Amino acid sequence: MKPNPLEEIGAKINEFLADSPARDIEKNLRAVAHSVAGKLELVSREEFEVQQAVLLKTREMVEALEARVAALEKQSQQPG
Repeated sequence: MKPNPLEEIGAKINEFLADSPARDIEKNLRAVAHSVAGKLELVSREEFEVQQAVLLKTREMVEALEARVAALEKQSQQPG
């Protein structure tokens, strides 16, 4: 069975790129990208979702406390 000419050309291009400066440039760019990502102090999606849930619960607690304070203020303003 004769190999597909496009596959053969693709294989030759990959061989050429493996030995070319383009491969070194790719490795250097990956290293720079990892370095920059490390400096950005990125968080995982899971950690983000946990913090989002904590924030939501805190917001609900603040709203409940605001309503309670408003009710107490209203109660204290009524003539007794």
